[in-house]
Amino acid sequence: MLSLELSAPLMRVGIEKKQGHLPNGSIKIGAVAQHFSVSVDLLRLYEREGLLLPIKSARGTRYFTQNDFPWIALILRLVREARLNLAGIRHILAKLPCWRLRNCGFENKQGCPVIADATRPCWSNRATCPVVCAQDCYFCPVYRSAPDCESFKALLPAAPPQAAQPAAD
Repeated sequence: MLSLELSAPLMRVGIEKKQGHLPNGSIKIGAVAQHFSVSVDLLRLYEREGLLLPIKSARGTRYFTQNDFPWIALILRLVREARLNLAGIRHILAKLPCWRLRNCGFENKQGCPVIADATRPCWSNRATCPVVCAQDCYFCPVYRSAPDCESFKALLPAAPPQAAQPAAD
């Protein structure tokens, strides 16, 4: 019998009172929203739209980790700077070669129920996946690689060069 072991536990317990951080590195959605100066509702909207996958406790509390910060920051930049709407972001994500990143093989791409919907990323279609998504998509290499997508980087203006710090006397 094949056992599937996740790299991190799905349920988070033991909340520290200090700014919504947990001892295991998870951060409550409110603290993440505050960090990015956005509302909790906006992060929930991104979740409903299939762009974010928070970790949820048994009671439904949403948590993120520092690993999510680059992706959240990129979504915000795509909306604000590139003027991309959420459907546009989803469409680009649907083009990620998940079969290559998960080593499914190109021949398995044909007829794959997860990528049959070309308007949504594969993790939004995980209910149709018979095998691969038995594990949580939060840890999937496809979801984790989204912030490094070259198509997104091409849409954004280059970051201004960092100003040189004056030398200390």
